Amino acid sequence: MKRTTSRIANGEFNDWDDESQKFDMIKLVREGIAYDDFLKFFRNEPFTDKEWANYLGISSRTLDRYRNGRKNFPAKQSERIIEIKRLLNYGESVFEDYDNFMEWLETKNIPMGGIVPKNLLDTTLGINMVQDQLGRIEQGILA
Repeated sequence: MKRTTSRIANGEFNDWDDESQKFDMIKLVREGIAYDDFLKFFRNEPFTDKEWANYLGISSRTLDRYRNGRKNFPAKQSERIIEIKRLLNYGESVFEDYDNFMEWLETKNIPMGGIVPKNLLDTTLGINMVQDQLGRIEQGILA
């Protein structure tokens, strides 16, 4: 079966609340995101391979196997990839500046108990906490 690059991985989606796009995301998660699509998805993101392995709940060695074998990530990792991508897009839109958002993501956050937000990206609950904090910032509620 020949795999085509997904519309999401091609960067065609910006409206993550569009219902038809959500169905495409579910399909992509079920099929598994190819490593090449993962690279396109996150070509500008500053995370290390070690951080990605942690976020995806796999070893660095397993991440290397995906890279070298050009295999698709399983559904669990594909879903986490989508969650993180959605969060990064949302954060950039809240800050209206990529560099400022990345700085915030890597800085201890007082309202979140002094936790560095990017250290929470290994769980769905953590991703939701970061997203909630971004929502507060968007609404002007800083503490």
